Amino acid sequence: MTRRSGACLRCCLVVFAVISALGVCGPALYWKFKKGIRLGSSKASCPPCICDCPPPLSLLKIAPGLANLSVTDCGSNDPDLKQEMEKQFVDLLTEELKLQVAVAEEHTRHMNITFGEAKRVASQYQREAEKCNAATETCEEARERAEALRIKERKVTLLWERRARQMGWEGE
Repeated sequence: MTRRSGACLRCCLVVFAVISALGVCGPALYWKFKKGIRLGSSKASCPPCICDCPPPLSLLKIAPGLANLSVTDCGSNDPDLKQEMEKQFVDLLTEELKLQVAVAEEHTRHMNITFGEAKRVASQYQREAEKCNAATETCEEARERAEALRIKERKVTLLWERRARQMGWEGE
């Protein structure tokens, strides 16, 4: 799953980079192309512009200290960065593998905890279902006994009523 999401992320980044490049360079290329076609097919449409603008400022005039920096001394004062940069490629790969193993172990531990919790909850639900089934069976047995007792009482009541009528009772 992570391999597919990494590939998807890479694809999205490439698409974003292409769209960004077209967004930045596209208008300039369009106008240059359109201007080139117009100049080839017709005469000059307007005279060159005369402007009295000052020359653009150079980077050295804006920030003179910026020209003295070089990439080679970047981070040379930071001991942690210096130590990290001195590591060999194999050491870096080994460290990356150790990190991936640690992440995988953490993921496995979390998955085992989640699985144990799911088993515990499922067991609890199973016990509750068994209690419910037992209570339903008990209620059903009690209902059947009550029904049998009601039928028996009804027979006894009818017997006594018949005897009472034979003795002269006229009932309701």
